[in-house]
Amino acid sequence: MLKDIIAVEPRQNYQLYIRFEDDVKGVIDISKIVQFTGVFAPLQDKEYFATVEVNFEYGTIQWDSGADLDPDVIYSMITKQPIPEYQLSAVSANSADYFD
Repeated sequence: MLKDIIAVEPRQNYQLYIRFEDDVKGVIDISKIVQFTGVFAPLQDKEYFATVEVNFEYGTIQWDSGADLDPDVIYSMITKQPIPEYQLSAVSANSADYFD
């Protein structure tokens, strides 16, 4: 997929309106996909939750706490399409010398 998020608006009850660069848009419920622990713990505060912003460099959404979400997961949730499986290119046996 690799589509960038270009707009986000916080809604009530931990929901976010998201718009992607290809004009796919929808509302997701963050409480259904993250546990409010660790870096996500501050998001329990609804006022803090509302400070969400787009990180245009990475094409995703983020909060000052360092919490962010994978845009492919969000895109998949909105479009109800499976997340694509990416494969890393094979590393040759000779490249092992590079890491020694």
